[in-house]
Amino acid sequence: MKRVVDIGGGRVGPGHPVLVVAEATINHNGNLDLARQMIEAAARAGADAVKFQAYHTEEFLSSRDLSYTYVSQGREVTESQYDMFKRCELERRDFEAIRDECRRQGVLFVCTATDVEAARMLVDIGIAAIKVGSDDLVHHPMLRSMARLGKPLILSTGMADMAEVRRAVDAVEEAGAEEVILLHCTSLYPTPEERANVLCVRTLQQEFGCPVGFSDHTLGLSAAAGAVALGACVVERHFTLDRNMAGPDHAVSVDPPALAALVRAIRTTEQNLGSPEIAPTPEEMTMRAIMRRSIVARAALPGGTVLGREHLAYKRPGTGIAPMDEPLVLGRRTKRELKEGELITLEVVE
Repeated sequence: MKRVVDIGGGRVGPGHPVLVVAEATINHNGNLDLARQMIEAAARAGADAVKFQAYHTEEFLSSRDLSYTYVSQGREVTESQYDMFKRCELERRDFEAIRDECRRQGVLFVCTATDVEAARMLVDIGIAAIKVGSDDLVHHPMLRSMARLGKPLILSTGMADMAEVRRAVDAVEEAGAEEVILLHCTSLYPTPEERANVLCVRTLQQEFGCPVGFSDHTLGLSAAAGAVALGACVVERHFTLDRNMAGPDHAVSVDPPALAALVRAIRTTEQNLGSPEIAPTPEEMTMRAIMRRSIVARAALPGGTVLGREHLAYKRPGTGIAPMDEPLVLGRRTKRELKEGELITLEVVE
């Protein structure tokens, strides 16, 4: 697989800016106007991409009796999964409108597809990348079909062990996928900080050599910043306009101010990373002269003094011979009288 992936004309991978994805999930509540507002707000907050979900409810639910329990507006709600997903299901014309709004706002249009029909529709209308959620990582027939569509694939790894991740990667590679991004993910909503396990970002990088990101379900900023410090090339975060809205995902999502804070934390972390080379910055070269010490005469010394450690002191500024280089002067004879505190340089010794 490629170490750097092209998504919508942008480069994702080591040495390139982190791709920040605002995950709209079903927080649009099936309302296209709300989806447009979310795109605009995510763009203002600094997100690079906004991701939606394309699915056909009947395709993945075996029974309308299946239920789901979540917290909404401060209370626990249990409802039919069918009803929950069906009211938020979007059609092709909705995704075309979402695509157009993403273009107007200057963000990438990315989408999770839960079936091949949805993926083909997304490719047809110009999706930048197809995401496969953690729940479908083991759906190899679907993975292979999506890999053949020729779009970058983003695979979330929540709930999986390494063997399952390897089998999924093998499946898409065998089907011809070269541009694959893996997202470390903990499928808990929200994820406790101690379950974020951001070290897995590094593990996945070492194992697969492809771009690796972090699908963040914590409620803070530190996990995402830590993942970026470990090399995450993508950070995805659930996003809503209002955490107090009714629905299954609003309470565990970030609102626009929190998304903006997350983007700032990620960009600051990128700046903090800097260069891996151990060397002083240009500004530190000035500080070296100010803060380091030089070898000086401990007291006034007559000319002809054979220098021993008893004659030396170590004081600022650091414009002379460094204390670590004292062998350069020890045992040498002074050419002239030296004042107390005077720099001992190679010019004043024989």
